[in-house]
Amino acid sequence: MRTRTMTLGLMFLSALGLATPPSFAQVALPSLPSLPSLPATPAGVTDIPGNATRAIGGTVGALTQVRALQIQSLLRQHRDVIDTDADGAPVVRSEIIAIEPASAAIDAALAAGFSVTSEKDLDALSMRLLVLRAPSGMGTRKALKMLRRIDPVGDYEFNHLYLGSGSVVGATSTLPAAGGQLASIRVGLIDSGVDRKHPALAGIDLHSWGCDGAVIAAEHGTAVASLLVGSDGRSAGNSLYAADVYCGRATGGAVVDIVAAMAWLAKEQVGVINISLVGPANVLLERAIGELTRRGHILVAAVGNDGPAAPPLYPATYPGVVGVSAVNARDHVIPESGRGPQVDFAAPGADMVAADSKGGWMRVRGTSFASPLVARLLARDLPRPAVQQAASALAQLSATVIDAGAPGQDDIYGKGIVGNELRWAHAPTGKK
Repeated sequence: MRTRTMTLGLMFLSALGLATPPSFAQVALPSLPSLPSLPATPAGVTDIPGNATRAIGGTVGALTQVRALQIQSLLRQHRDVIDTDADGAPVVRSEIIAIEPASAAIDAALAAGFSVTSEKDLDALSMRLLVLRAPSGMGTRKALKMLRRIDPVGDYEFNHLYLGSGSVVGATSTLPAAGGQLASIRVGLIDSGVDRKHPALAGIDLHSWGCDGAVIAAEHGTAVASLLVGSDGRSAGNSLYAADVYCGRATGGAVVDIVAAMAWLAKEQVGVINISLVGPANVLLERAIGELTRRGHILVAAVGNDGPAAPPLYPATYPGVVGVSAVNARDHVIPESGRGPQVDFAAPGADMVAADSKGGWMRVRGTSFASPLVARLLARDLPRPAVQQAASALAQLSATVIDAGAPGQDDIYGKGIVGNELRWAHAPTGKK
């Protein structure tokens, strides 16, 4: 069965022109040049209509296999700095995060050969973190086990890496049809770097965080930002608080940086935060999200592109996070979109274009690009965190949905489809 699954995955990649690891660069996540985003629609797979839940056969195995191959490619190129946890999820090699550690526990860890590489006092989240490095020659998994044995009551976690959940389908020289204009919004973004000079972001009030003040523009972050706050040159006066947690590093997207970015956005009192990144469950991430939602922030996240049979991905699956799946121009869910109770809304995520990091435009596909449309809609009613206003914003958005799946809420479209008025796209082909 293992051989057959791998064969299906390789056949799928071959159909996409990705049969060997070097060709991954064709759809690489720009902030991690060696790491491919999940591909576009698998060969031979058709769109899934709104009222259908039919299986897509062996392609599901191929979709989930792609992420395994994606991580394997990353490990081959950066094994010196990247490791995996017991489930195969990527982590920063030799690093363990200590959450609110007791002084005695840290003393014991130092005595056991660990060292402190960084300390973060995240006052905005009422949280203090230490990043510990394992003794030379000790594996990352063993290091976590040892720290938990040294301090059984403490909270220790891997420094997991989180990846983009969308792919570049191809470049385009044609300017997109403009998305709808909304009242001015104030919104946050946690992603890779944003090209602040792109025409789509002209006039945007952009506040940046990360990379020691350097601007390292990347395709994923720029594309998501253009969908989150961009315009066709007639700025609506939007404000974007953009945190770059990649900074061009192989270990970009680490959870310790994501949580530090959350603390910055909490300090800046940004009501809605978009996270188009996916990865495994993580104690630190869960605690940070719980603190933000308790204070009245809304977090919007992509549910991922691992297919309908894949296990749920995070942060979209955490309670209180608004999970978003993706639909095409015919309002059909894309086959690779995640399914399950974590789906709250569906939004356009295919048959559309977004800004690239070189001043042009590119065709994009995936839940990464659906999530910012939902965040944009919610941000118009929640510029700053407030518990009651957050609930009201969600209720108002829920009242506008197109119910595309089974009557009421379902695991494919959630409450329904929103955001069609915000789509930047060429004229759609075919009938809805």
